[in-house]
Amino acid sequence: MTTCTPERASTGARPPRGFLRTVSAAGLPPAAAATAPVTEADLAGLPRSAERYLRAMGVLGRPRTWSLQARFRGRFRLGPDRPWMPMTAWQYNSAVEVARLFRMRLMVAGVVPMWGWDTYRGGTGRMRGKVLNLVTVADGSGPQFDASELVTWLDDAVLLAPGMLLHPRTTWDDGGADSFRVSVTDAERTVTADVFLDDQARPRDVRTEDRWADLPGGPVRAPWTTPVQGWTVVGGLPRMTGGAAVWHLPDGDFRYGELTLTDLVLDVPPGRRP
Repeated sequence: MTTCTPERASTGARPPRGFLRTVSAAGLPPAAAATAPVTEADLAGLPRSAERYLRAMGVLGRPRTWSLQARFRGRFRLGPDRPWMPMTAWQYNSAVEVARLFRMRLMVAGVVPMWGWDTYRGGTGRMRGKVLNLVTVADGSGPQFDASELVTWLDDAVLLAPGMLLHPRTTWDDGGADSFRVSVTDAERTVTADVFLDDQARPRDVRTEDRWADLPGGPVRAPWTTPVQGWTVVGGLPRMTGGAAVWHLPDGDFRYGELTLTDLVLDVPPGRRP
């Protein structure tokens, strides 16, 4: 039986039933593979900057995080010249088996709802969008989406649940006093991100070139960053307050998402309300 300890509990809104049903139906592992706490030996040999980051994020002495469930609110736009739309989103990530299920609800023109699902499961990534939850307006899959969704899982782990990274699938490289490079391998695919730290060794930005922008002419590989808005402390652990998603395209930067983290629960079984 798995429970959320007090320092890991959230006080937010209840996840939508449709989201919970989809997560439950994904067949993800219901519990951690191991619950031993992270020790000094687990950090030995890591780049100094990566070790500082993991200590600052409170992983030492705690079991490795095996899942996360998060809720965001904010705004999103579909193009540099398109209007911003209000957004709410829920996501569930697993580290027992690498998986990410992200559900976003947008309000087009303030009145028409559009739902988007970004998923990574069994080594396969997919992006879908439906207006009124009926009319499909986007449906992308293939190797570019596989890589994009996997590196987004990596970005989530860096920012929301660093204990997920302490696994043989992860490799670390030194990037200097205030940065490091982290890579994750799943389904014979490896993706990489560079993590830049603030003066308290918490991430201030994450950058990758292993993500593909879904542009009108087709997927284009481009640098992608997720600058962090700020940090707070919840239950004794650092928690990001929010951030943004930015494409760095040849014709200029495209900041398309601005998010506030409103709920975060770690180590919750798939499809279960905390």
